[in-house]
Amino acid sequence: MEITGKLIEILPDVQGESQRGPWIRGGFVIETGDDYPRKVAFTAFGEERVAMVKNIPMNQLVQVTFNPESREFNGKWYTDLRCSRVQPFVPGQMPQGPATGYAWTGQPAQGIQTTPQAQPAPQPQAQNFAQPPQMPSSDEDDLPF
Repeated sequence: MEITGKLIEILPDVQGESQRGPWIRGGFVIETGDDYPRKVAFTAFGEERVAMVKNIPMNQLVQVTFNPESREFNGKWYTDLRCSRVQPFVPGQMPQGPATGYAWTGQPAQGIQTTPQAQPAPQPQAQNFAQPPQMPSSDEDDLPF
C-alpha cells in the first residue's frame, strides 16, 4: 500500500539483541494533505530503513510504501504499519524499484515528465456474443429429484 504526506516527526530509535543478533527499529509520522488531514505513524525495522527515514528533510512531502500488520495479545488487537520504502513525492512519477536507501538531492530525478501526454482514444472492438443456452421444454425435466 502507498500513502503520500508531509513528514512531521521522526520517532526515537529502539535497539535490542535477539537470538539472531542485534536489531534496530525506528519510526516516523506523516500528515496527509486531505480536506481533513490525518496523522499516520509508521515503523521502520532494520538499519537500512531507519537510515532512509533519518535522511528525510523535515516537512518534506514523501511517498511511503508500507504493509499493515495486526496481531492479537490478551484479547486485544494491535496494528502496525511497517514501512518498506520512503521516497520524495514527485507528481506524475511512478514508484521506484526495491528500497535501496533514501538519497535526497533537492531536485526531481532527470528525465521525469510531470505533464500527462494526450493518448489516442481506444477503438471499440467488435464483440461476438454466443447464443444463449436453450431452456429444456417443460416435459424435459433435468432436476435430480
